[in-house]
Amino acid sequence: MTGKAKTGKPSRIRVGMLTSGGDCQALNATMRGVAKTLYNAYESVDIIGFRDGYRGLMYEDYRRMLKSDFSGLLTRGGTMLGTSRQPFKQMRVPDAEGNNKVELMKATYHKLGLDCLCVLGGNGSQKTANLLREEGLNIVSLPKTIDNDLYGTDETFGFQSAVEVAATAIDCIHTTAASHGRVFIVEVMGHKVGWLTLYAGIAGGADIILIPEIPYDINIVVSALKKRERAGKRFSIIAVAEGAVSKETAALGKRAQKEKAAKRKYPSVAYEIGAEISKITGQEVRVTVPGHTQRGGAPTPYDRVLSTRLGVRAARLIEEGRFGRMVVLKNNEVTSIPLEDSAGKLKTVDPNASIVEEARLLGLSFGDR
Repeated sequence: MTGKAKTGKPSRIRVGMLTSGGDCQALNATMRGVAKTLYNAYESVDIIGFRDGYRGLMYEDYRRMLKSDFSGLLTRGGTMLGTSRQPFKQMRVPDAEGNNKVELMKATYHKLGLDCLCVLGGNGSQKTANLLREEGLNIVSLPKTIDNDLYGTDETFGFQSAVEVAATAIDCIHTTAASHGRVFIVEVMGHKVGWLTLYAGIAGGADIILIPEIPYDINIVVSALKKRERAGKRFSIIAVAEGAVSKETAALGKRAQKEKAAKRKYPSVAYEIGAEISKITGQEVRVTVPGHTQRGGAPTPYDRVLSTRLGVRAARLIEEGRFGRMVVLKNNEVTSIPLEDSAGKLKTVDPNASIVEEARLLGLSFGDR
């Protein structure tokens, strides 16, 4: 990073950029926001894009980005740089060749003469970003995840786009469920937190919502279904998070929970719940799994705006030399927090949150009471 040119702009900046972990709809739009702001702020901008996340940083797999690379990205889903999952717990474990992964990443950073590394990622990616910060690298990070589970930000980019897909899946199930008079279960992504299932379930008009933070009792779920039947309802729709757990399972220790999950004879919890409902009631139950479609497609207008705002703020942090921070949304204002304040922390759904209480007042069941 050099001094200012005669125009008043700093003359040069060299920034590395990578996307890590699961993909989502607004990654490209966020990178565009960062890049366009830097191009407007500096006389000369070098952006080095690392392919497939931290793997590219480790093994010097990168390309020098052109200004034109950032055109037409606002509506394009996925990530033009590619991504991969590099578990944080494995970062201190040598690679197949016995190399220290952290030292490899640091060496690439310094070899390329980067002024900053911009990381777009979720919880695990932010932990690695914080690790690199602790190792002395200049880091600015952005909160990406469809799960909306990053601590310190009201929303992550990708979340609202995923809600749109999941809610549409529930919408589409309504017509066939009503036609056949069946119970339908829609399994929504979310292993550890239930934000996506909660929002999609409310938006899609689900009758029962099961999330990890509120363990369910299958008998209470069945009671809710029977109550609808007595009210003359021909069908019911249950939105189930991938990580939904029964009260019985939740009472077990983490190790016992893993052992139980490993012995599950069904593909996922949604199918297990469906089988239990069928066994108790004799009703036909169908399971729909939108799966990775929830990560795909174009970002919603909301996410395009949010990702652009976050990208602009990240570029401003780089320009100001305020490193070691994650850009966040707080009360609809874009700001930033120290990266260490967020890394490794999950933002879960509070079972007593107002949105949960409002859903209950509507008559929705969470299978717990």
